[in-house]
Amino acid sequence: MGPKVKQLRDVTLIEMAEGPLLVVACDSLGAIGPKENDLVKVSGYVVGRLTSRGSLLEVMTTGARPLVVINALAVEMIPTGEEIIAGIKDEVAQAGLERDLVITGSTEENIPTKETGLGMTVIGTVTKENLRVGSARSGQLIACIGLPKVGSEVSLDDPETVDLPLLKHLLELEYVSDIIPVGSKGIGYEAGILAATAGLEVAFETDLDLDKSAGPATCLLISLWPERFEELVRSVGKPVAAVGRLIGG
Repeated sequence: MGPKVKQLRDVTLIEMAEGPLLVVACDSLGAIGPKENDLVKVSGYVVGRLTSRGSLLEVMTTGARPLVVINALAVEMIPTGEEIIAGIKDEVAQAGLERDLVITGSTEENIPTKETGLGMTVIGTVTKENLRVGSARSGQLIACIGLPKVGSEVSLDDPETVDLPLLKHLLELEYVSDIIPVGSKGIGYEAGILAATAGLEVAFETDLDLDKSAGPATCLLISLWPERFEELVRSVGKPVAAVGRLIGG
């Protein structure tokens, strides 16, 4: 019997005949970077850091450990590609994965490019027992950590946005169950996805903008029991807001 493949949230799960599950996440970027026709001007280094962060967050929030980062760069290697790859390497190092993770990819060396573009894929593994997707429970609270930001609002090391060290901390908190990054579709959409994977619904109760894009996953949603909410606030050192309650089931 061949592998079983299914889409779950923004990741693809591949169940092999033996061994752990493969978890695959993809992201893309266009017109953001240092090139002539880019609409949002940032360095290639920032492009590498933030684009790889989004895909790494997608994989790691499932409970998986990333093994491979694949960057398909629609730019030349020198200088733009080198800058982007340097950013990817530093983002991987932030997650403490540099020793046993492979970074590979390709660049455009045939045609001169005037606009930055790239695709990012991260592949990781997780055992069925450690898969966190769908672990939320009825009665739990959905909380948002960080603020949704997009385009020119996004910067490295912004104290109002999430990063990989924060995610590693959340994964170690025994009272946090499911975790999901928020991307371009906004908090409301991702809260609905978090609930649906557990067979639940969300009763929203928040002042947050539920539709605003969070760009390269500048915030995360988590599920936890309401009585642990203040403990979470004290623990993370980032903006934290309640989004709503999980109901049904």
